[in-house]
Amino acid sequence: MNPRPAPFALLLALAALSGCAVSDDGSLDAQAGAAAPTCLVHQAKAPGSRYTASERADTKSVLERMRYYTANGTKDFCDGRPATGTDRRWTDLYTALGGDRAHLAATARTP
Repeated sequence: MNPRPAPFALLLALAALSGCAVSDDGSLDAQAGAAAPTCLVHQAKAPGSRYTASERADTKSVLERMRYYTANGTKDFCDGRPATGTDRRWTDLYTALGGDRAHLAATARTP
């Protein structure tokens, strides 16, 4: 029997309670300068520990990533190219934490 993934709310609660600092490696480029981006930029780095460290993940960073892909994930990439392997690692993490695949462009989904 395969264990069920931990619910997103549980992961957030654990992260909030841990109070542990995590490194700033592999930060999401959420296009902070654009209130509502019209297209996506390719992510330069794979998700860092601030997003992937389970109970030590940074809650604010995790929520920012979830919000970013929920609001913008179906948009095309600005350069017109498909998602890279790095982009897919970000979207795979989004869905692993309960994000709806419907909020992602077909090119950003892992089959």
